[in-house]
Amino acid sequence: MDFAALLEASFSEEQMERGDIVTGNIVAIDTQGLIVSIEGMKRDGVVQRKDLERMNVDIENFTVGADIDVMILRVEDEDGNLLLSVSQAQQTEDWKKAEELMATEGVWEGIVAEANRGGLIVPFGNLRGFVPASHVLDLPRGLSEDDRKLRMMRLVGQTISMKVIEVNRKRRRLVFSQRDANRGNREARKEVLLDQLREGEVRKGVVSGLRDFGAFVDLGGADGLIHISELAWHRVNHPREVLKVGDEVEVYILRLDAEGKRIGLSLKRLQENPWAAVEELYHVGQLVEGIVSRVTQFGAFVSLDPGIEALLHTSQIAEPPPEDPSLVVHEGQRLVMRVISIEADKQRLGLSLKEVTDEDKQRFAKAKVDGVEAEAAPVEAAPAEAAPAEAVAEA
Repeated sequence: MDFAALLEASFSEEQMERGDIVTGNIVAIDTQGLIVSIEGMKRDGVVQRKDLERMNVDIENFTVGADIDVMILRVEDEDGNLLLSVSQAQQTEDWKKAEELMATEGVWEGIVAEANRGGLIVPFGNLRGFVPASHVLDLPRGLSEDDRKLRMMRLVGQTISMKVIEVNRKRRRLVFSQRDANRGNREARKEVLLDQLREGEVRKGVVSGLRDFGAFVDLGGADGLIHISELAWHRVNHPREVLKVGDEVEVYILRLDAEGKRIGLSLKRLQENPWAAVEELYHVGQLVEGIVSRVTQFGAFVSLDPGIEALLHTSQIAEPPPEDPSLVVHEGQRLVMRVISIEADKQRLGLSLKEVTDEDKQRFAKAKVDGVEAEAAPVEAAPAEAAPAEAVAEA
């Protein structure tokens, strides 16, 4: 070898340093690991057996004469050896692939290896990727930790599609999202479903989530919303009073918005409207018992059978009317009142507390024990004072 060749070889060796990935040739295999020849290096490198064990690969899988990518761990250890790593070389390539997937927003399929309360573990080459529970597809919110883990355990061994949403080599964080990978497919399925649905028809679905404003129902590839006002004919404070996640329900297709890709659903439209029979159940002058469901500045709403809300206006609570109705009546209170107005077409029923005497209460209590309707003595019911416009609107 002439001087120029020696000089070039010398420069090649000097340029190689810790962290470089190079291609070598396996020259020997023993119980301690692999001996790898690196072109441009004056000595062979060593891949220790424990490095191979990190990849769960048997040493018998390697053959003498085969080329192999390795990372330089140490150019020279205390014994003068060139230490190499196959596992870290492959991990570096895996990090690169992950970064490329994130940059291109590509979808990757992997097999779920483990599941815990936090999410899913998915091997990515020689790396361990993580899918947070919040990014697992079809995992309803509001589940208990045990139910959530049980649902995710069912995914172990299954192949799922994912997108890379975070790559951090220093912290060794590789995070995937199953939801993001399926978002495009789900939007496409929703468009198909919107074409198939018709307002006024009835469909089966599964409750997929609860919010303060309503409940989401999976109709088979797309979610529709039951607004809280459409859950029942009576007042509902929170959807959990009527539904729970995982319930199979029949829903009425109330509204379809193809442009906004929204599906409005109703549960109460499949229930008998209690206001349709209110004039058969109640009449003006009748004594009734109800439970205060909420108190407002203008009075109180009272729940009556079979699931209607009547209005006890502040002017009908006492004489003189209280400035603050909550000082006289409170939520959950059971009261005996007189029916003073019925407007079934407007879903309004007016009640009076001040028109009920102690004698009326005693007669009502006795009739309740006897199992008959308590009729008050005929009276000329004074017309109820009109509730403020804002009261009617809120009712």
